[in-house]
Amino acid sequence: MSRNPQQQRLIAIVEPVCQQAGLELVDLRLVLEQGGWTLRVQVDLPVDEAMPPQEVPQDRVDLEDCENLSRELSAVLDVDDPITQAYSLEVGSPGIDRPLRTEQHFRYYAGSDIKVQLSHGISTPSGTERKNFRGVLKGAADGKLSIEVDGQLFELPIDDVDTAKLVPDWDAVMSGKSGVGAPLPKPAKPGGKVSSKKLKQREQQG
Repeated sequence: MSRNPQQQRLIAIVEPVCQQAGLELVDLRLVLEQGGWTLRVQVDLPVDEAMPPQEVPQDRVDLEDCENLSRELSAVLDVDDPITQAYSLEVGSPGIDRPLRTEQHFRYYAGSDIKVQLSHGISTPSGTERKNFRGVLKGAADGKLSIEVDGQLFELPIDDVDTAKLVPDWDAVMSGKSGVGAPLPKPAKPGGKVSSKKLKQREQQG
């Protein structure tokens, strides 16, 4: 992900603390809001490659996990003191529209709808520059993510990504599913009728 030196330093401090707590750092942002500066840290349980993203439950990190991690991070940040201005620390789970930060994230969530904003525009085959993309994530390799937008495939350097988020299927979410990942094939209905064409083929084979 595209990061300024301060963000890179913050990640270097925060990520090991998350790992020691058995959590994964999903995203980290230092943002200026109406009430002042906020260091927003989003964490989750580590990605389990054996579990399809369609089956990953929501809210795997609870309030107690976030409170415990917040105390540990506060102690470490007070010692390292990487932020010169006054700020508040906010630790939470990523939510349904989870940010994607690492190459592993982009590989794991292949098949999902995502939206990506680059830190700067890139040239397109039409000769224009583009920095915003929304489409189907096809995967990631060698430091690049692949996204299909309106039938056209783009390969974007992950280091140039400013923000990337999942775009969940809200109909699937409302039915109790994760709403991300490639659509699962619909199971065949038991006792379905055999088409007349297939029946004729079977008679000819017999």
